[in-house]
Amino acid sequence: MTRTPRARARNLALGLTALIALAIGVLSLIPLPQGPDLPGTDKTHHLIAYGALVLPLATLAPRSLLWLVPLALAYGGAIELIQPLTGRFGEWLDLAANGTGLLLGAGLGLILNRVLALGRHLTG
Repeated sequence: MTRTPRARARNLALGLTALIALAIGVLSLIPLPQGPDLPGTDKTHHLIAYGALVLPLATLAPRSLLWLVPLALAYGGAIELIQPLTGRFGEWLDLAANGTGLLLGAGLGLILNRVLALGRHLTG
């Protein structure tokens, strides 16, 4: 069975999204060594991680955002609730940073999707 290049790209994006979700879960739940944090760096990490989470599918399968963004936000919320069980601290501001990252990643992915479509149109 031959898959179209678009189907292969969507499958690759789905696999990459799953790997990023796994990395977020592991990195969010492992105990951290004690040490000073620079102010704001934690929220920046959340924003980047959750932006990266939705970027592949937003770029290659934008309709997936209808289920991916709510699912990713719920995933982030569940991690925040579980963190105290692993010696970490869950914070509402972390969840807000997650949501902001999701929106920025989705927006960037939609822009990239249009750029790719325009490129296909111009070369096709």
